[in-house]
Amino acid sequence: MAVTLTDKVVKKWLVTAGNDEIWYEDTDVAKGTMIELDTSGNVIDTSDQLVMFEAFQKVFVVNGAKLKVADFANTKLTCSALTYPPAHGDILIQATSLAQMVVDYVNTAKTAVYGYVTTGTFNTANSVSILSSSQNTVMTPSSFIPSDAAAAPHWYAWTAYPDTKDDEDVVRTYGSLPTSAYLGCLYRGRCVLSGDPHYPHQWYMSRVANPWDWKYVVNDSLAPVAGNNTDAGEIGDIVRALIPYKDDYLVFGCSDSIWFLNGDPAAGGSLNELSLVTGIYGAFSHCWDDIGNLYFWGIDGLYRSNIPGFPTNISKMRLPNIIVDEAADPNTHRVVLGYDRKRHAVLISIVTIATGANSNYFFDISEEAFYPESYPTAGGPYSLFYYAANDPAYSDLLVGCKDGYIRKFNNSLKSDNLAADAVGVGTSIISSYVVLGPMPLNKDPDNFGKISMINVTTAGGGS
Repeated sequence: MAVTLTDKVVKKWLVTAGNDEIWYEDTDVAKGTMIELDTSGNVIDTSDQLVMFEAFQKVFVVNGAKLKVADFANTKLTCSALTYPPAHGDILIQATSLAQMVVDYVNTAKTAVYGYVTTGTFNTANSVSILSSSQNTVMTPSSFIPSDAAAAPHWYAWTAYPDTKDDEDVVRTYGSLPTSAYLGCLYRGRCVLSGDPHYPHQWYMSRVANPWDWKYVVNDSLAPVAGNNTDAGEIGDIVRALIPYKDDYLVFGCSDSIWFLNGDPAAGGSLNELSLVTGIYGAFSHCWDDIGNLYFWGIDGLYRSNIPGFPTNISKMRLPNIIVDEAADPNTHRVVLGYDRKRHAVLISIVTIATGANSNYFFDISEEAFYPESYPTAGGPYSLFYYAANDPAYSDLLVGCKDGYIRKFNNSLKSDNLAADAVGVGTSIISSYVVLGPMPLNKDPDNFGKISMINVTTAGGGS
C-alpha cells in the first residue's frame, strides 16, 4: 500500500493535546486563526478520556466530571442574579432597541441568559423584559438591564436548567446530569450520556430538543429517560460505546454484549439484543461504512454487522491471533476505527496512549483483505474522522496524531512526513512487503501441481 501519512496539517482542533485548553477555528479547514474559548487553563483533562458530539449548533464535551459546552449560536446576556429566570423557549425583548431573543439556556447562578437573537442587537443601556405569558407575571425581577451582551462563541459548564415558575406560580425543576460521564452522543434529538464510574451500566437521555432538561419523572413522549441494557431482574452490562445510526438505532456497545435501541424509548421504542457473545473494546472502536454496516473491535477480532443482524468475525480466518498478537489493554491502549470513503476501506489503529507507538490494519472491503501498517510514533493515530468537504480536494480521512497534528493520507508519496518535535523535521521511507499464499492451484483436492515461476513488478521505482 503506497498510502502515506503526510504533513499537510489541518489545524482545526477543538482540543489541544498538551495544554488542556479549548480552541476553535472560524475559517476553512486548511487555514485560519485559532481562537481560545477559555483562557483559565485546565478546563478539560486531555490525559483522561474525552468525547465530543455536535448538537443544536453547539459542541458538547464529555470528560469525566468536566462536562462542558462550546456554544456557536447564542448571544449571552449577563445580569444580576435572577430569582426565577425565563424558561427555555421564552422570548425576551429589549426596550428602545426592540431586540428580541429566544431563550435557550440560563446558568446555575442565574447570572447569564443564552439565547438566539432573531431581531436587532442587545445593548447595556435598556431593560429587557419577558414576552412569554407563562413567565411575564411571576419573574422576579420582571425585567433587567444587561451588564454585557456578548456574541458567540461561548464556553460554559453543562448543567441542568435552573428552577423556573409557571403562570400559576408553580416551581418547575429540571433534574440533574450525572456527576461524571465518559460517553456521549446525539440520538433522535436527545443528548445521551453514559460511562459514570459509579453506575457504569446506566445510560441517560435528555428531553427531546432540550439538552438542559434531565428530570426523568415527567411522563410524556418527549421526556428524559434513564435505563440500562439487561434482561429483567439483572444488573446491566458495563457500557463502553454509544453508537447512533441516524435516528434509526442507538447501539450500546458493552463489555461482553451489544444491544440496540430501535426508535425512541419514550414513544414505543424497543431495546434488543445484537450479541451476547462479544462486546466492544472502547468508545472509539467502531465505524459505519457507506451501506450501513457496523464495524467494531470485539472480544476476539474485527466484527461486521448490520442492524438488526448478527455480528460476524471477519478477521478470524485471516488473522486468527490478532487479539493475542496485539495484546491491547484498555488501561494503556486506544483502539480507533475509521471508514475511508475514498479508498472503500476500514482503518483499525491500535495505539499506546502514553507513547504513540502504533500498529494498524488497513481492511480493504472490496477485496476482504487486511494490510498491516505502522506509522511514525509522532503520527500515532488517536482519532480518525472522515471530513466531507464541499471542495473534494479537502475531503479525506483525517488522522488526529499523538503530537497534536492532524494528517491525511497521500497516495503519491513514498515517505511518511514527521512533525516538528524534539527529533526535528524529517521523513521516514516506507518499508513495504507482501505475503502471498497459501493459494490452491486447483479447486479439486485430488489434483496437485507446482509453481515454476513468479514475476514480480514493483511500483514506485525506489532503489
